[in-house]
Amino acid sequence: MEQICENAKVFLSGVLDDLGFDLKVDSSITEEGCLLNLSGEDAHFALAENGELLDAFEVVLFQSFGRELDREHRFIVDAEGFRQTRKAELHAMARFAADQVRKNGRPFTFGVLNSTERRIIHMSLQKEEDLFTESVGDGRERRLQIRLQ
Repeated sequence: MEQICENAKVFLSGVLDDLGFDLKVDSSITEEGCLLNLSGEDAHFALAENGELLDAFEVVLFQSFGRELDREHRFIVDAEGFRQTRKAELHAMARFAADQVRKNGRPFTFGVLNSTERRIIHMSLQKEEDLFTESVGDGRERRLQIRLQ
């Protein structure tokens, strides 16, 4: 795993240099996988549009090195703590949605979330015995739904 993470770091550093970004890449291994943290003058570009560039880098890294990763691991590209902040927001959204479902008895369907965000909410609510979460729809229309068991 360490070598895969190092290879991804070198690759991403090269991509960022080629694109002309003033960004440095640091890597570390976490329980989720390989965390690649971007820092530097251009970090704000990576955070624009809700971190879409971070998501794009993750897709490119997975396409390039994903076959070498264990199934339970992934690449996480972050800058300025964006991912941790977003994770906290998603946990709060999950709690709110769970309360609404329990209160109203009606399913709660989230708006557009990427697969990583849907996974965070699934994991956040997996121990709730009275609730069921599932992704419904296909492609860009895929949504996360929470309902009573």
